[in-house]
Amino acid sequence: MFIGEFSHTLDEKGRVSVPKKFRTALEDGVVLTRGLDNCLFVYTKTEWEKLAEKLASLPFAQANTRAFARLMLAGAMDAEVDKQGRVVVPEYLRTFAKLGKDVVIAGLYNRLEIWDQETWSAYKEKTEAESGEIAERMAELGV
Repeated sequence: MFIGEFSHTLDEKGRVSVPKKFRTALEDGVVLTRGLDNCLFVYTKTEWEKLAEKLASLPFAQANTRAFARLMLAGAMDAEVDKQGRVVVPEYLRTFAKLGKDVVIAGLYNRLEIWDQETWSAYKEKTEAESGEIAERMAELGV
């Protein structure tokens, strides 16, 4: 399970260190892809396979499902965590998420998210301000 929020930096080669507590779970490699809200999603190979199967089974006659599958699948890239615990974030994904030097890695149970530090701070501030409304909507879903 991935939980927590960690500040890191991208080096000149586009590498970012994975938080030490997550490295064992990522030993077999990761899949990075475009995420939502201007971040990147990072999955273990096992979690990626589950998601990819679900996406591939969506009805392709619907424009929204095609668009979402393209966003997630076409943007995906296999990557390895090196001996220093770093993963290379491809340039097209860094550009998509507008990643600068300072980034945040957030653990969200079955995936990690990589955010530009400023984007994360703005998103978090907005979400925290709306937390009461969000909680009410979540209650409607049984959470």
